[in-house]
Order: sequence, then structure tokens, then C-alpha cells
Amino acid sequence: LLSCRLYCEEAKDPKRRSCQTVLAEALDIIIRSFAPILPHLAEEVFQYIPYKKDSEGVFRTGWINASSAWKKPGIEEAIESACAMRDSFLGSISGKNALEYEVIIVIEPGLLFELMEALQAEETSSVSQLNEIMMASQTTLLSELPKEIPSDANIIKGTFLINLEGGDICEQSSYKVIAQPIAKAKCPRCRRYTAESSSTPCPRCLQVLAAGKGST
Repeated sequence: LLSCRLYCEEAKDPKRRSCQTVLAEALDIIIRSFAPILPHLAEEVFQYIPYKKDSEGVFRTGWINASSAWKKPGIEEAIESACAMRDSFLGSISGKNALEYEVIIVIEPGLLFELMEALQAEETSSVSQLNEIMMASQTTLLSELPKEIPSDANIIKGTFLINLEGGDICEQSSYKVIAQPIAKAKCPRCRRYTAESSSTPCPRCLQVLAAGKGST
């Protein structure tokens, strides 16, 4: 998830920058959390942070001060439900490379489907947040089963309990995860099976490479 965003996206792409922001925030919270127990280690790590603006030490810059903007309603449930579906998918292909598969997630219209749409707005994607969580090469989000399902596809059924606003909104939703081998070639740059040929980068990587050439 992190490696794809950090190493495959364009340097200034919002997805890559947002990933760096999360890592920076997580590091800051971790350092301040263990500073009272491991003061010397915390101070040494703090002094080596390349982007920090404070010249003072970790003990002179205050305690943890996470922004309330990080607490977005529904995002925790969206990630947890997506992770549950991912676990179902990975369990069905135990020992195999998840990138060699495409995933179809089928959820009836409702709250769970809306949460998944927040992670993937388009029907099919290889670069959405949902696909990154699933760890597959491509993810499709549907509200009903496709008319044709390959004979070699794995169909996994599951349920997830959504609990929002302290229990005021509670809904048990069912889902189906269909895992099937992907027909595309392995991209030589991002290593996902999203290319038309093994010797040519996938459309996303071609776009990033073209943007990189244009900025030089």
C-alpha cells in the first residue's frame, strides 16, 4: 500500500503527498509517546527528522497534538470493512501472489456500499484506495453479481457490522468477494498485472513517466 504510493506515483501527486503526511504525523506521535520512557532515543530520533521546523528538543515542543481533522466520520468503519474483505480475499488464495488476481466486491445498496464508494468512486480501478487495501491488481465494486463468473473464480461470502455515531447508526451488511486470476501482463515498473504487455508499462506508469519527462 505505502510502497506503491511512495515509489510509483509522481513526486507531487496528492496520493503520494498524503501518504508522506500520514507517515510524518505517525512518527511525530510515536516519538512523543515514548519520550517519557526513552528520552534519549526520542531526542535522537527527533533531531534527525529532516523536515522539522523546531530547533528545540522534543521535550520543549509540547505533548501530542493531533488535529481533529484526522477523525473523519465513517472512515474508520470504511477501512475496517475493507480490511475484512481483504482478509477474506487473501484467505481464499492462501500462499499465492495477490497481485496475480483481480477482485470483484459485491454489496447490496446501503451504508456499506456507500462506505466502499468513498474508497473507490469508479466501478473498476487499479489505483483506488480500495484496491490498495485489497492488495490486488484490480478491484471492481458492484451492487449485484455479474452475469458471468469464470469457473476458476473463488466466491467468498461475509458480513460486517457497521457502528456509527456511538451506536446511533447500526447496520449489518453482507458482501461477496470474487477472486479470479487477472488476464493482463505484469507491469515492469509497478509490478502490478495491469499492462497490455510485459515489456510496456501500464497506463498509470506511462502517465507518471510522461509527466516526469515534462517537468525536467
